[in-house]
Amino acid sequence: MVPVGVYGTVKSIQSGSYTVEQTVAVIEDETGTQTEVNMIQRWPVRIARPYKNKFMPSRPMNSGQRIIDTLFPIAKGGTAAVPGPFGSGKTVVQHQLAKWSDVDIVVYIGCGERGNEMTDVLNEFPELVDPRSGESLMQRTVLIANTSDMPVAAREASIYTGITIAEYFRDMGYDVAVLADSTSRWAEALREMSGRLEEMPGEEGYPAYLASRLAQYYERAGVVACLGQEDRQGSITAIGAVSPPGGDISEPVSQATMRIVKVFWGLDSSLAYARHFPAINWLTSYSLYTDTLKAWYDENFPGFMDNRERAMAILQEEESLNEIVKLVGKDSLSAGDQLTLETAKMLREDFLQQNAFMDEDAYSSYDKQYRLLSMILRYDDLCRAAMARGADVAKLFTIDAREKIGRAKMILPGTYEKAYADIEADMKAEIEAFTEGGTEE
Repeated sequence: MVPVGVYGTVKSIQSGSYTVEQTVAVIEDETGTQTEVNMIQRWPVRIARPYKNKFMPSRPMNSGQRIIDTLFPIAKGGTAAVPGPFGSGKTVVQHQLAKWSDVDIVVYIGCGERGNEMTDVLNEFPELVDPRSGESLMQRTVLIANTSDMPVAAREASIYTGITIAEYFRDMGYDVAVLADSTSRWAEALREMSGRLEEMPGEEGYPAYLASRLAQYYERAGVVACLGQEDRQGSITAIGAVSPPGGDISEPVSQATMRIVKVFWGLDSSLAYARHFPAINWLTSYSLYTDTLKAWYDENFPGFMDNRERAMAILQEEESLNEIVKLVGKDSLSAGDQLTLETAKMLREDFLQQNAFMDEDAYSSYDKQYRLLSMILRYDDLCRAAMARGADVAKLFTIDAREKIGRAKMILPGTYEKAYADIEADMKAEIEAFTEGGTEE
């Protein structure tokens, strides 16, 4: 908690109750100069706070959201963008991250938000229980409220204020997540201020330095060795929502952000209208941290990344098969392709879809995600083996275990291990009954 640039020996330190402006410690440097320290630190918000070293992120940030943790993981100290049209669920995704992410501090920046949205956050967060400590979620949350009716200069400063507060906690050795909602409205404030300053406009009227300002913001994320004699590390994970007009991500803010961040969670309005939440499109989203995090996953959950690769391949194959189905119908497909479509449907509905408003499904641990995905892929393997021995594909889709898999994500923590093993045993027995040796009906 010593201000940046102050070094030396602690000559005195106080105990008890003090205001933030009263002196609580005196520090003397090697020249004998004494510095009085209170509980206020002043720092220009547009300048990044210093640190010893910066490291490559190597641990994932557990969000509890299956589509994020399994398909498009973000590293602690990483950067991510959540672009999407109005009503696609950007704010709910960020609220889920604020509640469930395994970080010590959450800084939520409501940049240019509607007043009623910030009111909802201020009303809801104190009522939510932090799953890590059992205390109110507000105990580890910093909210920066910048509503849309505030001056544009305040909006432009709000983003920097949030990341500077995050750096203050990072310097103490904490893992911090910064959620900016949304950087598009921050960019609009930049555009308005640039126009008033009569600067030369760039694309769509945004200032020519838009991309460099965005880069300066996201570059302040990362895993660092903190200043001071103690050997401690802190991290800042920066996640920014982008609200492109009309949902068109070809506009400058989205494109500049995509060139900087390593994770792209593209929200899709068609998924949101179909009530598939989180409405992250698995065909357009990506994570560039998968190679970096592979060592961590292989050490803690062997086979996790192999399952991920296979699930992604099935979902991509489904997209190409759907084009054929539109032309000639599903019945014209081979049995193997019909099974691919069924497995992809299970992945979408039984794994990727997640209900933020149900306690049983709002959060999913890595182990539960791994076992659930393995069970769906095991179903695919057993069905293909049974089909090779002459089983009827239509009957394989109607087994009782298929319905149990659909409800498996609702099984409570602490009981799912045995329940999943039972489902898998039932599934194996039922599918074996449909092979050539067991189809005499």
